[in-house]
Amino acid sequence: MLAPIKGFLIEYALSLPPLVLAFDFNPQSLTRSRSVTLTLGSTPATRGGYDFALPTETARVAQGVAVEPESFDIEILLDATDRMNDDEVVAREYGIQPELDTLRSMVEPKTQGPGGLQVLSSLGLGGSRAFQRSQTASVLLLVWGSHVLPIFLKSVEVNETAHLPTLVPYRATVKLGVQMIEGNNPFYQVEKVRQVVGAALNTGRTAVSAIGGLF
Repeated sequence: MLAPIKGFLIEYALSLPPLVLAFDFNPQSLTRSRSVTLTLGSTPATRGGYDFALPTETARVAQGVAVEPESFDIEILLDATDRMNDDEVVAREYGIQPELDTLRSMVEPKTQGPGGLQVLSSLGLGGSRAFQRSQTASVLLLVWGSHVLPIFLKSVEVNETAHLPTLVPYRATVKLGVQMIEGNNPFYQVEKVRQVVGAALNTGRTAVSAIGGLF
C-alpha cells in the first residue's frame, strides 16, 4: 500500500474568491485514458491501413488521426480529523464542508464579474455585455509530486464517511473526473517534455537490458 501524498487543485484565474484545495491522494488509485480516431481507406484492401514495408513509409498507413484529450479519474481523501484534534476552530465547526464547497465552486461555470474577476454564474453578477454573461469552465492546475497538469474538472462524486453531531461531514472520499487541457500552454508543454524524456529513458534501459541478456 502506497502512503498518501499531498496534492493540490488551484484555479488558474483571477477569481472571487480565489479557489485552492489541498487533499490527500493515494497514487495507487489513478486511471488514465487516452484514445485516438484513425482515418483509414474506404476500400476492402485499405480498411485496415495502407501497405508499407520500410519505416519511412509508415506515415502513409493511415490517412489521418485525431487524438482525444487525455482523461482520468482520481480518488482523493478529505479529512479534518487531525485539524480537529489540534483544536482548529474552522475544522471543529465546519469539518470539511469548506473543502466540498471549494470543489463545487471549481466544477460550476463562471462568468466575468465586477472588476473582471471570475465569479459563479449562478450568482448572477455578470456584466451587461454579452461576453461578460457567457459561461466558462474553470481552468485548474492539478499538482502532485513533480506533476503540474492543466485540467478541466468534469465530475465530482462525494462519499461522506464521518459526520459531526451537527451532521456536517469531517471525512469523505471524493472521486474526481478530469480532462487534460492539451492546448498551447506552458504547463502542458512541460508535461510533454517530461513524457519524451521518460520514453527516452525507458528505451535506453530496455536496450541495455536486451544487450546484457545476450552475454
